[in-house]
Amino acid sequence: MDHSFLISRLGKQIREKRLNRGFTQAKLAELAGLTRQKVIGVEKGDLSVSMMAYARVAGALDCEFAIIPAAMPTLEELEDLF
Repeated sequence: MDHSFLISRLGKQIREKRLNRGFTQAKLAELAGLTRQKVIGVEKGDLSVSMMAYARVAGALDCEFAIIPAAMPTLEELEDLF
C-alpha cells in the first residue's frame, strides 16, 4: 500500500480524534508543544512533517500508534486521492 495514503489516513484519524475530544487545532498544538501550522500538516497527512510531530500529537490526544494490517481503501478515500 502506498505510504502517502497511509499517512493521509493517519492524519484523518488524528483529526477525528481531536474533534471527538472537542479540541481546536490551536488547543491541540498547545498540548503537543507544536505550532498550529504543524498540527494542520499532521491532519493533512503532510509527508514533510516529522514522525516526532505525529507522536507528540498522538500523546496530546492520549493515544498511541499501533501496527495493524492495512485495510483496503474505501471509495471515499480513493476519491480523495484524485
